[in-house]
Amino acid sequence: MAWLTLAVALCVTGCDTVSYYRQAVAGQYEIISKREPIPGVIARSNTAPALRQQLQLVLELRTFAVRELKLEIDGNYEKYADLGRRFVVWNVYAAPEFSLDPKQWWYPIVGSLDYRGFFAEQKARDQGARLAKAGFDVYVGGVDAYSTLGWFKDPVLNTFVHHAPADLAETLFHELAHQRVFASGDTDFNEAFATCVGEEGVRRWLATHGDAKARGEYDLDVQRKEQFVAIVMKAREELERIYEAESSPAPRRSQASEALVLDKRTRKSDALARLRVEYEKLKAGWGGYTGYDNWFNRPLNNAHLNTVATYQHLVPAFQQLLVRGDGDLEKFYTSAKSMTRLGKEDRHRQLTALVAQSNRETVEDATENPGRGHSETSAMPASLR
Repeated sequence: MAWLTLAVALCVTGCDTVSYYRQAVAGQYEIISKREPIPGVIARSNTAPALRQQLQLVLELRTFAVRELKLEIDGNYEKYADLGRRFVVWNVYAAPEFSLDPKQWWYPIVGSLDYRGFFAEQKARDQGARLAKAGFDVYVGGVDAYSTLGWFKDPVLNTFVHHAPADLAETLFHELAHQRVFASGDTDFNEAFATCVGEEGVRRWLATHGDAKARGEYDLDVQRKEQFVAIVMKAREELERIYEAESSPAPRRSQASEALVLDKRTRKSDALARLRVEYEKLKAGWGGYTGYDNWFNRPLNNAHLNTVATYQHLVPAFQQLLVRGDGDLEKFYTSAKSMTRLGKEDRHRQLTALVAQSNRETVEDATENPGRGHSETSAMPASLR
């Protein structure tokens, strides 16, 4: 069925799209052709001990996902594939120079997405170069895992199998979550939902399979991520105000409109420079932790900042939704699923209202319980999101 969908797409779309789907078919076929049953890989005498250990962990995580997280496995992650490269795909993100609205691409079945994925790095970078030449802010980044939403049985890949246990668990839970709830054409909803499930899943897994040290380290990692997200979202808010400055309606660029463009460009550059300063302040309080240095080593632009917003800015809404259901995952999935039947604007309006409520309750809780420490529940302090 999946191959038929792709074949139809090739027949009815233009030349550029035909080329794109050809590489997509070839890339997916490579993954399928290299799959091996995990028990067989574990049993082989020449399997590296580290890989054997990680694959055994995957089998345990699959069982936990079904029994405790109510996720649907359906043959996923029961095979392993070594692609011989660092990333499985490279995604291209783009946005106008003076807008945070992401460029979108349409795909069969899943609808519009905020990125274009390529199985070859050079093809992704060529696409990025064309978009940059057209005036877009562009970000090209490698991806170590993705979900085919049940169209294929996704294998464990060499690109993520050697992650630390908590990170490996979060990756598997995140990708499996996409198969439980998915809203066509709404990248922000889908990624935030899966991020929330991934983090909650790791907490529950560590509660029974980890020690105090592992739980503390994971909570600290999440707290740092929330602080990182907070400064990025603050910078995006500043950029939005800059971009909303009145533009000249004249059909031809006048001296006044050119001056406005230059002013916006300067203010944008200053805002991004301040973001780097904010990050250095964060690091100073992290005791030498440099986990986000690679992110800041890239040129900062609208597309780069959007990669954070896509995965994170709606996460507090889903955390609040989980709290509302007293942590019952089936209730949580049902509530999230009901939102997929709404239009995108109505869906985001509901989620935004949940974020606002979460923020209010956090402020009230901080007032009533001053000095209370970081919680290990799924409801995180809004100041750190």
